[in-house]
Amino acid sequence: MIRRIIPALLAIVAGIAVPATPAHAAADATRTPATPAYTISLTSNATGGVWTGHESVTFTNASAVALTEVYLRLWDNAHGTCTTLPIKVSNVTGGTAGTLEVACTALKITLSAPLAQGASGSIGFDVSITVTEGIDRFGHNGSYYYIGNAIPVLAVRDAAGWHLDPYTNNGESFYALASDYTVSLDHPSTISAPATGTSTDTAGSTGRTVTKAAGKQVREFAWAAGPFKKISGTTAGGVAVNVYSVSSISTTNANSMLSTAKAALDAHSGRFGAYPYGEADVVLDNGYWFGGMEYPGFVLDVVSSTALAHELAHQWFYGIVGDDEYTTPWLDEGFTDYATDLYFNKTGSGCGITWQSSAEKLTNSMAYWDAHSSRYSTVIYGYGKCTLHDLRRLIGTTAMTNLLKSYAASHWYGVSTVADFKAAAQAATTTDLTSFWATHRVEG
Repeated sequence: MIRRIIPALLAIVAGIAVPATPAHAAADATRTPATPAYTISLTSNATGGVWTGHESVTFTNASAVALTEVYLRLWDNAHGTCTTLPIKVSNVTGGTAGTLEVACTALKITLSAPLAQGASGSIGFDVSITVTEGIDRFGHNGSYYYIGNAIPVLAVRDAAGWHLDPYTNNGESFYALASDYTVSLDHPSTISAPATGTSTDTAGSTGRTVTKAAGKQVREFAWAAGPFKKISGTTAGGVAVNVYSVSSISTTNANSMLSTAKAALDAHSGRFGAYPYGEADVVLDNGYWFGGMEYPGFVLDVVSSTALAHELAHQWFYGIVGDDEYTTPWLDEGFTDYATDLYFNKTGSGCGITWQSSAEKLTNSMAYWDAHSSRYSTVIYGYGKCTLHDLRRLIGTTAMTNLLKSYAASHWYGVSTVADFKAAAQAATTTDLTSFWATHRVEG
């Protein structure tokens, strides 16, 4: 995500960050619960700012360690308080709900029966979503509502145990396995609901429309609601692109962003593998306090070709090639900024890396960057892409091009780690990269 760095705000965010709830250690590094499939049906109020309905999710335990519980991440409770919850879960079936944890962004559900390796389970619950004041990735600008990270999603258990990291507004806290979403959004016909996945609209009850969206092998589901203007096009590679704009965005700017979206999707597809989701929605509003925010097949953006090329590159780095965004933000932000440079034919000339302390590392987690927020953008974005430019110069352009394409293919719908990438890079060259990683402070 490209963010406009606002030091005062980031200092406040860093000051209120809460530590993660201690996670029960797992004896097996296998990521679980695996192959999640979400089925969600929501109905909005007259504005699109309140949604209520039901969610169910099926999953499999891929680990040799029995699965006795799952955790739901209720990320947008970070935008409210524990007494006025934007995201509410009730009437749980398939298990027993515990108490809210991690500043009310995590809910443990003890399963009705433990799941052995290979066994499948399911939970269901009613959900209520109330979009909070203020324009954000979850928030609204007048009659335009942006509903990112609102769907309760399964946390991941791996070698580190359950990942119950706190929310960060500085970057992202998200870590999810590729999942299938089938979502029904019932809303007034006076508003539209651009969303993750491929969508179709059908008539609902009088004066209402039902948007049915299907997202296959995506890590999140997000949508917007409001009286947006819409233009559409198709990339040379056959991807449908829709640009939704608030009333203050000119037709000229919307058309320019549509052209950028089509070109960037094709360019990224050529470098990292064909875009697999069939459709991409771009929602424009110059009121966002950030430059852009990415979700699978769905992007919030200001009118900026640089921001849009960056957010669309996230379709590959975090969307298709996943990572633990809280623990290793470089693996999506640095790679995405590098992809943006490639799109604009920038070579990274003039890249310079000057570390400010011995503790500052490219592979530090968001816990570090929330405490050193003024350096987050410089290091993770700037030094992050410079490290990849430097690697390209060291191993050669052809080797680097082949490395990134083959790395994306081998981690398609999977999860990337620093160790994975270092091993792949070393395999792509006869040059010993040990000193390169040390100089660029890539640890792991």
